[in-house]
Amino acid sequence: MRQTQYQWCYVFTAACPETGEAVGLVLPYADTEAANALLEELSRRLAPDVHAVLIWDGAGYHTSKGLRVPENITLSPLPPCAPELNPVENLWHYLRSHHWANRVYADYDALVWAAVESWRAACLRPELVRTVCAAPYLEKRRN
Repeated sequence: MRQTQYQWCYVFTAACPETGEAVGLVLPYADTEAANALLEELSRRLAPDVHAVLIWDGAGYHTSKGLRVPENITLSPLPPCAPELNPVENLWHYLRSHHWANRVYADYDALVWAAVESWRAACLRPELVRTVCAAPYLEKRRN
């Protein structure tokens, strides 16, 4: 007889494919409150003259009426069933393949610590973020 149990933590991240900068939070839940926390943190970290456009999927908590979008952020919704258009999806693939897959953690605190450490290992390296999140379809056209 085996007992299978799971505990979850959620990694919320906004990453800029151009600069390689990233902002992230590791939270015990994924809901509107968590999305608002990421938006607040991103807004706080943006330079005063910067306006961010965040590609946003159709998750319920991304479209909630309770979502508070700061003035220096614009949400750009993805079309349905097109997660590959979101550059941060490549970051999730990278983190799963290099840090998160096939691991067992002693307890919830170890899980959270592993999420934080792996996020730091990848997302505090701007060149890695630029490479992994590269999205040629988002690049500025130069005439």
